[in-house]
Amino acid sequence: MRNTAKITTAVLAAGALTLGLSACGSDKDSASDTSGPLVVGASTVPHAEILTFIKKNLATKAGLDLDVREFSDYATLNPATEDGSVDANYFQNQPYLDEFNEKNGTDIVPVVTVHLEPLGLYSKKLKNADELKSGATVAVPNDTVNEARALKLLDANGIITLKDGVGNAATPKDIAENPKNIEFKELEAAQTPRSLDDVDAAVVNGNYALEADLSPAEDALVSESPKDNPYGNFLAVKEGGQDDPRVKKLAKLLTSAEVRKFIDDEYAGSVVASF
Repeated sequence: MRNTAKITTAVLAAGALTLGLSACGSDKDSASDTSGPLVVGASTVPHAEILTFIKKNLATKAGLDLDVREFSDYATLNPATEDGSVDANYFQNQPYLDEFNEKNGTDIVPVVTVHLEPLGLYSKKLKNADELKSGATVAVPNDTVNEARALKLLDANGIITLKDGVGNAATPKDIAENPKNIEFKELEAAQTPRSLDDVDAAVVNGNYALEADLSPAEDALVSESPKDNPYGNFLAVKEGGQDDPRVKKLAKLLTSAEVRKFIDDEYAGSVVASF
């Protein structure tokens, strides 16, 4: 499933333009160029796996030449989309994209929402969230949107209480009540599952949980509800790219019955189709 080319942050920083040129064999500076393969950057699990399923089973019949590029650091995907190193990306939700566009003056837009990865609280020391003791240490992602999302998860399950009106930029400073005096360890999202040996519990993104062989459906002490959840992951492009016929073909395939079945069978509730 993971025979796609892994792109490290260092390689991207050193040669994003070279990557774009070698990937497509054409000048990626031309937004109107829709010849050659559609190059899509994606985080490893489940995004690249879903795209690889499409590449192997659906793309050829649909007349789509799909080039899947696997990124180990999702923070590099929007910059790669903005500078033309890839034609599209598949990894993020709306609050994350809104923050990125606002901070960077970019205009990356969603094309189609595909799935939700429920955020979960995990522990190697506890069997349920009620066992969190006073002074317990909980790791949370340190990027703005996912940290707020993690704190909202804890709030929804009565572990903390956030101040009224807190939005998608909440931090531990926005906690109104912390009855167990929990100490928060803010880490890069990819590091949260690796911290489980050192903390009492960690809030982990669904994709990183899967990479760490954790099942959001079975192993999480508490997890997000999919109902009315704003954090569905979607295919995204630079403004104008949504008119690319290759992008339209991929959007249709991503929301096909075949992909829904693949998500249901492969992830057993750890990833939930949103279409």
